[in-house]
Amino acid sequence: MVQELDKYIDQIKDEVVSIRRYLHQHPELSNQERATSAFIQHKLTEYGINFETGYAANGVLGIINGHKPGKTVALRADIDALPIQELNELDFASDYPNVMHACGHDAHTAMLLAAGYILQQMQEEILGTVLLLFQPAEEDAPVGGAGLMMEDGVFDVYKPDAIFAQHVWPYIPAGTVGVHDKEVMGSSDRFKVTLTGRGGHASMPHQTSDAVVAAGHLITALQTIVSRNLDPMEASVVTIGVIQAGSVANIIPKEVTLEGSIRTYNSEIRERLKERFFQLTNQIAGAFEATAAIDYMDGYPATINTPKWARVARKAAQKVVGTDAVPAYKPSLAGEDFGRFLQKYPGAFVWLGTQIDDKEQQAPLHDGNFKLNERALPDGTRLLVQIAIDALEELNREWEHE
Repeated sequence: MVQELDKYIDQIKDEVVSIRRYLHQHPELSNQERATSAFIQHKLTEYGINFETGYAANGVLGIINGHKPGKTVALRADIDALPIQELNELDFASDYPNVMHACGHDAHTAMLLAAGYILQQMQEEILGTVLLLFQPAEEDAPVGGAGLMMEDGVFDVYKPDAIFAQHVWPYIPAGTVGVHDKEVMGSSDRFKVTLTGRGGHASMPHQTSDAVVAAGHLITALQTIVSRNLDPMEASVVTIGVIQAGSVANIIPKEVTLEGSIRTYNSEIRERLKERFFQLTNQIAGAFEATAAIDYMDGYPATINTPKWARVARKAAQKVVGTDAVPAYKPSLAGEDFGRFLQKYPGAFVWLGTQIDDKEQQAPLHDGNFKLNERALPDGTRLLVQIAIDALEELNREWEHE
């Protein structure tokens, strides 16, 4: 098996880089991935892989049926880009203004296509079915594309017994993999609050209800939810990312708008955060004789691995990059739509180290200067294949003993 995988990796390693660069140069935003979907379909056809389309508009489901009966494993890649202007000077930099693959979805798609090629060559040895899930609109929080794909029946015929995905992670070295037993990524709810008071001249504040002062107190008070209402051992964060108020220096504005996000891992803590958010916002608005209009959007759930499948993924990673290259990493509170799949099906989400060689120049995800180390792409391809094979072996072993 190892020699066979080596052979197929050698066959596909240059193409996975080429595919990634093509997709990077031709990015498409969430819900607009028509050309990307067509490209995926073209490659699947070239590789002889059957597929279905139309899930969440631009989603694609590749289907590899092994020649031996068995269970079903799904591998997922997200395919959309971000509304960010690329700042890198690369031969394959984005051709489109203010659209960029700044989160590595180009690499995810390329690696899953390459893994599909290898698994298709190994059909005779596959015990069961491998699904290749190409998901649109992952960046379209809080709606996303995972839930829409399932609503559209992507798993109506082929129901996965386990589902897996990987994400390029520029914060850890290329050649390493991060696998978590449970919490990997946080839930990511969003909010917009409009505080409305009475505006007026800056010299006569007594004639107003100053929404700016109310907003200042609210911003400070919201931080006490985490520091004073939650167990300090529970990771959570409340962030204000947008503040809009007024346009003239000597006028107290009537309205202030605040936008932000709330993140945590625990579903009970998530509900407590939301409850206290509404309480504080309404009470502080009232204290300053203002009103609060709250638009609260429940976003992606936390991405929580199934411990059993995390162990399978860890062992697969150790086979690919070595035992010492799969250390323990802390989870992240960044959001990820894959959490919706894990709410329905057991599985695991792993990080693929893609830090560039000069780590001091490594830009983070969602940055116009984001780069990834393409030396990691063959490892990521092999990891997906290894996870699929090992998970099917585990599932079929259990099946035999039922």
